Amino acid sequence: MYTTATDERKALVEAVRNFAKTVLAPHANTWDADKHFPLDALWQAGEMGLGGIYAREEFGGSELSRQDAVAIFEELAKGDTTIAAYISIHNMVVWMIDSFGDDAQRARWLPQLTSMRALGSYCLTEPGAGSDAAAIRTSARRDGGEYVINGVKQFISGAGASSVYVVMARTGEPGSKGISTIVVPDGTPGLSFGPNEKKMGWNAQPTRQVVLDDVRVPVANRLGEEGDGFGIAMRGLNGGRINVAACSLGGAQWALDRAVEHVQQREAFGKPLAALQSVLFTLADMETGLQAARSLLQRAAAKMDEGAPDVVTACALAKRFATDAAFKAANSALQLHGGYGYLHEYGIERVVRDLRVHQILEGANEIMQMIVGRSLLGKSG
Repeated sequence: MYTTATDERKALVEAVRNFAKTVLAPHANTWDADKHFPLDALWQAGEMGLGGIYAREEFGGSELSRQDAVAIFEELAKGDTTIAAYISIHNMVVWMIDSFGDDAQRARWLPQLTSMRALGSYCLTEPGAGSDAAAIRTSARRDGGEYVINGVKQFISGAGASSVYVVMARTGEPGSKGISTIVVPDGTPGLSFGPNEKKMGWNAQPTRQVVLDDVRVPVANRLGEEGDGFGIAMRGLNGGRINVAACSLGGAQWALDRAVEHVQQREAFGKPLAALQSVLFTLADMETGLQAARSLLQRAAAKMDEGAPDVVTACALAKRFATDAAFKAANSALQLHGGYGYLHEYGIERVVRDLRVHQILEGANEIMQMIVGRSLLGKSG
């Protein structure tokens, strides 16, 4: 079911906006400073249907469209960019189980995940395999009716707090065709975690290594067939890219709104900052970049809903442009605030720190450029 009617979309966005304003925004600075992962806020998000935004209703999902999703994540990020980004990652896990699992797997894992009483982590990146995802070395050796998994996953959001880990592991030949997707429940013997990473941003969600040491799980925990994992991972990243771009857009929009207020209130040389032509030019560039980013995101989301053949390129293009434009806008908002923008209590520097990583994760922006460039050569060839 797609909620694309204008009145329904407005009601949906308004409800999420209210949640972001009342539950997330008042605490965002404190959660960042204290490195606090607010499980109670995530449970409330689950009660609103935000734990399975595009998962089927039968298993507790909201079954909304990707166009709805980008609108939701933009609003969430206006409250807290870090928590919005984690909810995006959690939704990727839910989507993978819903899309590639069988009914028994959906019934086992989705009801708790969609309610966000159980959380999910996506485990692809490794210490030696980031952008080159096909080079992962984590192995899953078949032993009767079980897989024995060994390896280390790096930069895993939610690690240590999640109940379900969707792990990409090598079950066959080198390269992309030898990778499978396996669900590892928390508490499985041999599953452990590194220390919480000390990061520039995203402090309100834990980021740890996931260590798999002779972890045994049933073959029945595999999503899809052996060798399907790389394709599952890449399809998941299409949605992840536009979601994290929407989170960038929401954080930058919040920063722009604060900047507009500030330049009208702050005076310099006997008049408001807004009277300076250079300030107007900066605001205009910020607004132009964010509006263009929003249009590209909506276009990419529509292509995902339609199953368009060029969806990979559309998502890569939107992700790269939106995350770059959003970081630039947030950084400009900090500059317009002067020294106050550098203070934690104003929130601007937090957003700048949070948005920086969006240009790296879900595929570094240089990889997005490669995808777009190769698509052009393919068309002309």
